[in-house]
Amino acid sequence: MRPPPAAGLRASSMEAGEEPLLLAELKPGRPHQFDWKSSCETWSVAFSPDGAWFAWSQGHCIVKLIPWPLEEQFIPKEFEAKSRSSKNDTKGRGSPKEKTLDCGQIVWGLAFSPWPSPPSRKPWARHHPQVPDVSCLILATGLNDGQIKIWEVQTGLLLLNLSGHQDVVRDLSFTPSGSLILVSASRDKTLRIWDLNKHGKQIQVLSGHLQWVYCCSISPDCSMLCSAAGEKSVFLWSMRSYTLIRKLEGHQSSVVSCDFSPDSALLVTASYDTDVIMWDPYTGERLRSLHHTQLDPPMDDSDVHISSLRSVCFSPEGLYLATVADDRLLRIWALELKTPIAFAPMTNGLCCTFFPHGGVIATGTRDGHVQFWTAPRVLSSLKHLCRKALRSFLTTYQVLALPIPKKMKEFLTYRTF
Repeated sequence: MRPPPAAGLRASSMEAGEEPLLLAELKPGRPHQFDWKSSCETWSVAFSPDGAWFAWSQGHCIVKLIPWPLEEQFIPKEFEAKSRSSKNDTKGRGSPKEKTLDCGQIVWGLAFSPWPSPPSRKPWARHHPQVPDVSCLILATGLNDGQIKIWEVQTGLLLLNLSGHQDVVRDLSFTPSGSLILVSASRDKTLRIWDLNKHGKQIQVLSGHLQWVYCCSISPDCSMLCSAAGEKSVFLWSMRSYTLIRKLEGHQSSVVSCDFSPDSALLVTASYDTDVIMWDPYTGERLRSLHHTQLDPPMDDSDVHISSLRSVCFSPEGLYLATVADDRLLRIWALELKTPIAFAPMTNGLCCTFFPHGGVIATGTRDGHVQFWTAPRVLSSLKHLCRKALRSFLTTYQVLALPIPKKMKEFLTYRTF
């Protein structure tokens, strides 16, 4: 697999109000030993937290690990000058190479650990002396048979195999704090908590969902876990006690995706009912709904779910959302507006994620492709930066208790939409 012209993506981005531009599309090779029409979906895409790697479940049990930004020979001429500084930054990292991970099963979920992991947090080193004793970036892969495989990114070495789930592991999430606590969501209707500091020991099983669990997301402050299943409600759990805090009810169909804002003050959930709901996770209050209106009328009455949502994610600065729906559109939303600010046509989209430093959105499709799009990059206002800093350690209740004017409280709690 060789990527098409695409690098310099870190530097190129859309201005607010512009349409997203397709910067690159990666396509898997077609192995002859497989039936290409089955098991080719890209169910998950992920950037490492430092932006140095991109992971892509390209179907047929294969995960590609691609250094970021892409290699110099694939840089379009119009991006070369902009991306020169980005390329220089990567030279000091020892020119990492693309890797292929054969997981042996269909790959549904991907998650990078925070970077870097201190050497003292590498408990498998004694069992794998060939693994160098250095800081280690980890990739977790959730598989069709219920297994979770843990890989070292720099070497492509398989480190651990976690067993416990009885069905597909649909999603994975590491705690952002770097504690190497991993949460997995499965079709066996449970979430499981694993401690990679203790050789991948399973430390908790969270039960209560009645349907397949599609998605799990840990708040950036590591206090909450959200899980979405094939149900109309989402569950909010405490990451300290591993107990259920509350159920959030408001959707009219299955919820399939969720994400926290970078300051943990907001939670968004996406559903087959064509709506994204924005919540205050601390109070359970529904703040706003973003309805996905079909741009073109359906061909017949059977297309009742043509705008069903597949994925939602926050931008790294917390000012935008991206959504992927079955109406073949990628939408970008500004936090304070009720209608999308931009659209991009895409076929059979399944997932989306922002580059951690902004400017790029990656999307995965049913045919195993990955597309990279320009994303808004704006200078955050001082007001938003102050709100983001305060909300990173203050709950909604703590903000409401402050001796400050009402309008300031409304702004800090995102009630000024």
